[in-house]
Order: sequence, then structure tokens, then C-alpha cells
Amino acid sequence: MYKVFIDGSAGTTGLKIVERLSEEKDISLLVLPEEKRKDTLARREALNEADVAFLCLPDEAAIEAVSLVENEKVAIIDTSTAHRTNPSWTYGFAELAGQREKIRSSKRIANPGCHASGFIALVKPLVDAGLIGKEECLSCFSLTGYTGGGKKMIAEYEAKDTPLLYDAPRQYGLSQHHKHLPEMARLCSLEREPLFCPIVAAFPRGMEVTVPLFSHQVKGSIEDIKAVYAAYYQEGVVRFKDAADEGGFLSACKTAGLDSMEISVYGNGERMLLVSRFDNLGKGASGAAIQNMNIYLGREETAGLTL
Repeated sequence: MYKVFIDGSAGTTGLKIVERLSEEKDISLLVLPEEKRKDTLARREALNEADVAFLCLPDEAAIEAVSLVENEKVAIIDTSTAHRTNPSWTYGFAELAGQREKIRSSKRIANPGCHASGFIALVKPLVDAGLIGKEECLSCFSLTGYTGGGKKMIAEYEAKDTPLLYDAPRQYGLSQHHKHLPEMARLCSLEREPLFCPIVAAFPRGMEVTVPLFSHQVKGSIEDIKAVYAAYYQEGVVRFKDAADEGGFLSACKTAGLDSMEISVYGNGERMLLVSRFDNLGKGASGAAIQNMNIYLGREETAGLTL
């Protein structure tokens, strides 16, 4: 029986992890009473008793939680932004070349950001294959459901008196300082952070990340890109799907409720669209966290996941 503690279990990601792991017979959840949930001494004890501790906290609180862990046997999976570009932490995207083995032997795992997951899944294989240069200036357009914004945004979208402006998609990250940008560049070995356009819309779950390319940005053809994806994604929950549109349309909620990710490519010899679709609360958050836990513990990788 594995002991698991979720620090920050009241947040959106934490709640989903609790919900999923409550059904797993070989997992024992360490749960603090409500009045002790933010008590440092109680958290310290639970963190050090666990085999695996999930941190579902703001960045500063996550850093503090790590400092409370004195038991070297405890593995930490941090879902915050705090450690994603820290070289001493393992980036928890198992489908990237070599990452599964690193996750299996690491006690410090940084769960990827949701938008970042979609971008990295599209770009890194092409950089590794030499089809996209590290110096390339890329852009990224990403649609997400409102649950990715946490409890406050969920309450705003689901309120009876939601403002009319919320009925239409809303672009944000306008300053080009989005918290996912550093990991997007670092994990793809890019010299420049991409131009990033995230948009939240009035649907609860789902994410559609698009990276547009002109032919002069690619050292190959659209068929070469497809071949790289088909060969790269052979293991795990990410899969390349050719002609995956719905009659000429692509819905951002296609994979809502699932923990898988679908990669596809569209366009022609001059202009191409690389697209990843997944659930912002699945492969974009709690699903990826549980997948990382499974790999570390040696469990079936997809245990507790919905595919």
C-alpha cells in the first residue's frame, strides 16, 4: 500500500487527484482534517510520512512545502510553476525522449503546464529531428476551457450573473510574460520564447494548442512532420492521428474528460498547422500528475486514467 499526501487538496487539480486516487485499492490517502489543512506542523508530518506527495499549491507555497520534506525517501510531484525549469528537477512529460526513465528514478518531478504540454508535444520532436531550428521564431495559439483558471475563474463562468463579455472567447497573457513561456522554450531547446496567444472560452474542459508554420521554417515537408510524430509517439498516452478533424472543423473539447493527447497536422506545402488536443485537467494537469506517480511507483502507467 502506497501512502500519498496531496498538499493543496482543496484546489482544482488537488480535488481531481483526490477523486481519482480514492478509487485505487493500492493507494492510501493521508488526509488532514479541515482545521489542520494549512497548519505547517501537520503538513510537515504528512509530507514526511508519504511515499509520494503532490503539491497543488501556488509557487511560493510549493517551494515552502519542499523545504518541509526531510525524509529522503519521499517523492514530490509539484504541479505549480515553481520547479519546471529547475535543472535539478525532472520534467514530468513521460512521452518525451528519455523522460520516462528519468521520472522512474527521480524524487523531484515537476508536472508540466497545460498550454506548455501542448506546445512542447508539437515542437520538441521536430527540433530533435532537425526539422525546426533552435533559432526559429515560433508562435502558438491556444484555446482552453475555463476550468484551467482555477476555482475563482470557474465561479465567475458558472455564476448566474456572468458578464456578457464572458460569452465570447477572451484572449489573455497580453504582456507576453505568461508563466508557461520559460518551460516552452527550455524543453524545446529554443533560443527564443514563442509568441503566445492563450484564449479562454465558455466551455469547461478541453484544450487545443496550435503552432502555425510557413514552409521556410521547416527543413522538410508536411509528410516529414507526420512521419516524425508517428514514430515519436509510440508509447504513453500521446498519439498522432492523421486527418483527425470533424468535417473540416476542430473542436477544443474533443478530448474533454480524457487523459490522452491527440497530435495532428494540417495545411499544405506552403503553410502548416500543428495541433494538439487534450483535457486541460487531464494530460494538462491531474492526469499527467497521476501518470508520473504511476511511473515512479512502478504501477501500470495508465492506472487511474481515462483514455
